[in-house]
Amino acid sequence: MPNWLLPENIADVLPSEARKIEELRRVLLDNFRCYGYELVMPPMLEYIESLLTGAGQDMDLRTFKLVDQISGRTMGVRADMTTQVARIDAHLLNRQSVTRLCYAGSVLHTRPSGLHATREPLQIGGEIYGHAGLEADAEIQELVLASLALANISEVRLDLCHVGVLWALLDSDPVAKRQETEIFGLLQAKDVPALKELTKDFQPIVRQALLDLPNLYGDKAIIQKAREILPKLDGIAIALDELAYLVDLAGSAKVTVDLADLRGYHYHSGVMFNAFVPGLPNAVARGGRYDHVGEAFGRARPATGFSLDLRELARLMPLAERKDAVLAPWSQDPALRKKIMELRQSGHVVIQNLPGHENEQDEFACTSTIEFDGSQWILKTVG
Repeated sequence: MPNWLLPENIADVLPSEARKIEELRRVLLDNFRCYGYELVMPPMLEYIESLLTGAGQDMDLRTFKLVDQISGRTMGVRADMTTQVARIDAHLLNRQSVTRLCYAGSVLHTRPSGLHATREPLQIGGEIYGHAGLEADAEIQELVLASLALANISEVRLDLCHVGVLWALLDSDPVAKRQETEIFGLLQAKDVPALKELTKDFQPIVRQALLDLPNLYGDKAIIQKAREILPKLDGIAIALDELAYLVDLAGSAKVTVDLADLRGYHYHSGVMFNAFVPGLPNAVARGGRYDHVGEAFGRARPATGFSLDLRELARLMPLAERKDAVLAPWSQDPALRKKIMELRQSGHVVIQNLPGHENEQDEFACTSTIEFDGSQWILKTVG
């Protein structure tokens, strides 16, 4: 096997693509700051007990694990940064007021999350802590759509769900509650025949509601249909009210409601969403409310947020245009070096042509040169 061969679903990012990703990262972080989000930088490695707190079994399976040579304890390479940011809010910042935090960095997955997906996503996201109201969820939804707009993506579909619907059904039937894990799996797969078999001993009203959930998918009208056919439980009514509120705030985005799309069910505590865009088979952004995660870090805080993969998002963007640059000869002349320094300080890209080499910069278009006119070094436009 060649020693340059990389593992499956792991790849280098070459200059033109790297520049697209980095420019997008800067634009998104600057926009987050305009909303009041403070940047944090969690570590790549943590003890596994902290890293996987409240993250669910799915995240455990996606996390690379290793033994710390210093402490002998098991550590994990982060597969997601959300719980790390929740730990920072709960344990390190310890603020009582609303806190907005954002982050950007690589994560590592044991397996790709979808078709053609990388195992090393570059994750960027924002989280709000300390406000339990829907206003925080609405702000996160707005920030997701604004982020995609900054990437020049206008066709966005938001898929919304709410864990409160299933919670309310399970809490009303002790027999069903004991089968929670199996029910979750079958709803996620929309396996109605298997669901019929599993639920045959449940309360009739709960059984019928569970069988109805896979078909409760569509536009805003699905919320009204769910009000009509699902049991009149307080938890279900609240969940549907919250979904209706957020659907109305989605603006120009196409919104679908899928009451059986329970990805992240064991992690989230309220509204969940996935954002899909043309050209990508997987969700480009995911998010929702996760109020209970901070409890394990000593302080329960209302929390909602989202994250997206910059590498996936950048794939949809056109190739970055070549940047204008200035070509300068190689010389130790102090006057030339001063001219180059002045141009660089003013924001110009200046490339010095090393002796014996022609300029072959793929990333830059040298539209100007620095030439000596007999008395001084001057900037001259090419052509």
